[in-house]
Amino acid sequence: MRVLVAGGAGYIGSVVTAALLDGGHEVTVLDDLSTGHADAVPSGARLIDASLHDSAPVLADVRPEAVLHFAARSLVGASQERPQDYWDTNVAGSFALLEAMRGVGCRRIVFSSTAATYGEPELVPIPEDAPTRPTNTYGATKLSVDMMLTSYAVAHGFAAVSLRYFNVAGAAYGLGERHTTETHLIPIALQVATGERDSMTIYGDDYPTPDGTCIRDYIHVGDLADAHLLALPAPGPGEHRIYNLGNGLGFSVQEVVGAVREVTGHPIPVVVGPRRPGDPAQLVASSDRIRADLGWTPRHTDLAGIVRDAWELRGART
Repeated sequence: MRVLVAGGAGYIGSVVTAALLDGGHEVTVLDDLSTGHADAVPSGARLIDASLHDSAPVLADVRPEAVLHFAARSLVGASQERPQDYWDTNVAGSFALLEAMRGVGCRRIVFSSTAATYGEPELVPIPEDAPTRPTNTYGATKLSVDMMLTSYAVAHGFAAVSLRYFNVAGAAYGLGERHTTETHLIPIALQVATGERDSMTIYGDDYPTPDGTCIRDYIHVGDLADAHLLALPAPGPGEHRIYNLGNGLGFSVQEVVGAVREVTGHPIPVVVGPRRPGDPAQLVASSDRIRADLGWTPRHTDLAGIVRDAWELRGART
C-alpha cells in the first residue's frame, strides 16, 4: 500500500514509518522538520519537507492510498501560552490535509489523537465513551480533529481511526525520543543518569496514590506501532473508530524513577516541587475495545524493560 506519514520525522512517526516499511508498504514522509529530524526518517522512505498547510501538491504527487497523521504541536504548557499556534497547526493544518486527501480520492486515515481529550477523568481506567472535556488547548485541538474525522466519514466516506494514547516511551528500530524541549519523565530521568542534568523534579508527592506521586499509563512505542498497522485496514468507508491505547497498568512517578535507577545504576537525585495545576492523580487507559476488535495486545508491559530500551539506545548514540 502507498502510505503517506505526516510527521514521520518525529519520535512516534519515525517508528511507525519503520514498521510500515518492514511490512512491505511504500512510504512517503511529509514533515516540515520543525520538531522532527531528517536523519530519523528510516532508509527506504521518501522525505518531503513541507507543512500540513502545503499538503495538497504533496498528495497530488504521491497519490497515497492511506495516510497516518502524527504531525502536530504537542506541548501542553505552550498550547496555553500560544494557543494560536496550536489551532493553526493542529486544526487548520489537519483540515488542509483532509481536503488534500479528498482532492486525490484518498479516504483512509489513522490519526494520532491523545488521552488529553478526556481532561479530568471520572472513571479509571478510562474507557472510550468517557466524557471528553479537555483542560488545555492541546487536548481541545486534538478533540476538534477527532470531530472533524467523524464528519468527514459521514459526509465523504472516509475510513478513519483515532488512536488516543497516554505516555509513549521506549525505543524500536533504533529510534527513540529526541526532543529539543524535553518534557517527558523517562528521558528527563535518563538525562540525569548521563550527567546532562544534576537532578529532576517530582511535581507533588501528596496525591491520593500509594506513594503520593501521580500514576500514568506508559505504552512502549513498538506496541504503539503495532496498533497503527492493525488500525490501518480496520474501518470501512463512512466509519470513524476511536480506540484508547495503553498498557492498562499505570506506574507512579516514583516507580519510574526507581526503574531508571535500577536500569542505569545511577542514584537519580530528585527534588520535590509543588503540584502542577491540572495534573490528575491517575491517568490509566482501558484498551479493552482495541483488544477485542483488532486483537491488539501490548508486548512490552515491564517498566524496567521499557526504560532499558530507551537507555540502550541513548548509549548507542554516544
